[in-house]
Amino acid sequence: MKAWAATGAVVLVAGAAVAFLMVDPTLWHSAAHHHHGSTTAHSSTTARRTDHPPHEHSHPRGRSRPRFALKPAGGSLPVNVGFAPGNDPRAGVLFDVDTGRVLWQHNAGQRLPIASLTKMMTALIIARRHEPDEPVLITPQALAYEGSGMGVLPKGRKVPLRDLMHGLLLVSGNDAAIALAQHDAGTVGAFVRRMNAWRTRLGLHCSRFSTPSGILDRGNYSCAKDLAELARADLADPWIRRVVAMRDARFPFPIKGNYLDLYNNNPFILERIEGITGVKTGYTDAAGRCYVITQRVDGHELGVVLLNTPNPLDQVPALLHAGAKAESTQGNRG
Repeated sequence: MKAWAATGAVVLVAGAAVAFLMVDPTLWHSAAHHHHGSTTAHSSTTARRTDHPPHEHSHPRGRSRPRFALKPAGGSLPVNVGFAPGNDPRAGVLFDVDTGRVLWQHNAGQRLPIASLTKMMTALIIARRHEPDEPVLITPQALAYEGSGMGVLPKGRKVPLRDLMHGLLLVSGNDAAIALAQHDAGTVGAFVRRMNAWRTRLGLHCSRFSTPSGILDRGNYSCAKDLAELARADLADPWIRRVVAMRDARFPFPIKGNYLDLYNNNPFILERIEGITGVKTGYTDAAGRCYVITQRVDGHELGVVLLNTPNPLDQVPALLHAGAKAESTQGNRG
């Protein structure tokens, strides 16, 4: 399957702004057939306004273990998937979202740049500390973003936080990341310090953040194992889980036409692949194509993290299919 490239863009269609992805039409033949469902994020039952990440579980021997830690892979793993020479990802892991069981791994502890997968941590902090209807001021710094963005944030005005969360997670808006960081911590630098404090508390041992968006590779890195654990934490929050599973969102916005349409840049959701539940994609020249994709099949929710993969559109489904088969086989034995 051929590789694809995407960039965020904003156009005006029938008086409403639409943020979408430029994709190869021969690959994604149905990309033009979006539906315009009205969606609005509501406050979830998850505790808000806390400076602490999700709690830890007690270890049988009295030590605490991070709640979303993967279970150590002992002995041979149930999934054995190989890729052609020169076509393998730099690193990856296949895991059970619910249990943390590792099914396959490749250089899972190797530190690598992660591009916009960084926004998974940004989203977690915002979801845990804030309410969807909070007004967020759009500063000149937020509008001076580089890379992908919502592109239509109104300078000097306030917009609902829920709209920026949609922009952060659906179109990977770097402008939304800056605005949310400033709203939470006052400055981007203070928010980055909070990201690294939460990294420590979550037990993400090979991660370090230098930006809320991931646009800068220097000093911003993680590993497949940490990202799998971060994905489990994100999906445990009902607000984040709902947003990352959306194909599109439409909501009132202070622009010409009064409505903004956003479309998810996760190609597996964009194409309505059955069972896909999230989570995030990213790309920079240094990081390559980075994917965290989760799917529910036959009662199991599996996740795959691939970093710097040359062929995500083949490798992600191959791993998820192999994982579902392995889980089914174990279930039959049980």
